[in-house]
Amino acid sequence: MQNFARFTTSRRNFLDKPKNRRAWLFAGLLLPILLLLFFTSAPKHYHSFRRLRQRLQAPQDGQCKYGTIYVYDLPPIFNQKLLDNCHDLDPWTSLCKTLSNDGFGPKATGLDGIMPRDLTQAWYWTHMFSGEVMFHARISNYRCRTYDPDSATAFYIPFYAGLATAKYLYGNSSASERDSQCESLLKWVTGQPSWKRSKGADHFIMLGRMSWDFRRNTDEKWGSSFLLMPPMRQTLKLSIERNPWDRSEISVPYPTGFHPKSKAELESWLKFVRTRNRSKLFTYVGGRRKKIKNDFRVLLLDQCRKEADSCKAVDCSKTPCAEGTPAVLESFLDSNFCLQPRGDAYTRRSTFDCMLAGSIPVFFWKRSIHGQFEWFMRDDPERFSVFIGENKVRNGTSIKKILQGYGIEEIQMMRERVTNLIPTILYAMPGDDGENSRDAFETAFEGVLRRLKEQKQLSQQ
Repeated sequence: MQNFARFTTSRRNFLDKPKNRRAWLFAGLLLPILLLLFFTSAPKHYHSFRRLRQRLQAPQDGQCKYGTIYVYDLPPIFNQKLLDNCHDLDPWTSLCKTLSNDGFGPKATGLDGIMPRDLTQAWYWTHMFSGEVMFHARISNYRCRTYDPDSATAFYIPFYAGLATAKYLYGNSSASERDSQCESLLKWVTGQPSWKRSKGADHFIMLGRMSWDFRRNTDEKWGSSFLLMPPMRQTLKLSIERNPWDRSEISVPYPTGFHPKSKAELESWLKFVRTRNRSKLFTYVGGRRKKIKNDFRVLLLDQCRKEADSCKAVDCSKTPCAEGTPAVLESFLDSNFCLQPRGDAYTRRSTFDCMLAGSIPVFFWKRSIHGQFEWFMRDDPERFSVFIGENKVRNGTSIKKILQGYGIEEIQMMRERVTNLIPTILYAMPGDDGENSRDAFETAFEGVLRRLKEQKQLSQQ
């Protein structure tokens, strides 16, 4: 009590001095102003504060039944510096706008006449190769992220390998230039204690390009040899097209333009595509490739134009389609079926644009869907898609006649199966409440954790 009395007396004496009272009054007025500026004028600081708060909160018991993920804090040269130099990542255009907004890109425009205005708020012009940036942003706030490496089930390497490699894909770069940053990354990560314990068996990475862009066998001009480097053999790889003969690779959906922030936005979109009046039997979205002899895309474009009463064509050699356009989206929304030939690889982003619009994909190569995206398309591909052999079309088979063979009820059933897959093939935008639906992000993260946990249990038996 005597100590408390002395403290009270000294505090009173301190405040009795006019100079000290003015200082406390000034501080009391200034603090609310600073807080107001912090939370209103600088939203990015608010998000930094939110991340700090989340960092101090460990995952709740029972919330992460398959374990937690530790995210490496890599040197900026492997991710942020690539974004800072976004003007130099593509020889033809700047990717700064494309990679903005955590990889989701700019807000979509020109959609008011295609869908209800309230739905346009969830649409962005997202590039198909922006997945590395999107995954890094989302996993940074993942509910099952841990900051304790000793308690982690999985370790995420946020290296933007696709962006690092893309810079050298076009032009006369040497093999050593294309591999340089990948080699530097592996030198850094293999020196970490967590890596040394498992030799990378509990690590994973997301690759924003197809597997083949990282599998250069020799000094040929295309791609890097990142996935062929010894440290990568055990590491789990997520990519937008997997090598079907490599069990350590998992294919994830291509990024599309629809990123709902809430369950309500998602449900509104599902209702919209279910009730959409489809005026065309099928559509084809693609471009002519003049350098390719007997290009299959040209055959599809020609068939579609000859059947203009039943087919809607969008020629991507005249209409830019890479990040999506109103014309592409409207074409899929207006059609029951969409033609999906192979692109530069067997799979295409267009498949996901098509399915997101509730249209039934038509494949011409089995490898365009079989053995791909199995975590996300839980159904048998033959139940929600159509297969027509490429050679049949080349030999004169009419696509229109085959698709006309499907009855109204059968088409409705297949479209409903497509629509049921939409929630797990889209990448949701983080909502204000921090809650997210079971989208492609959640499916991928949980799938990685489940697989690594099972893998560890088997090794201990």
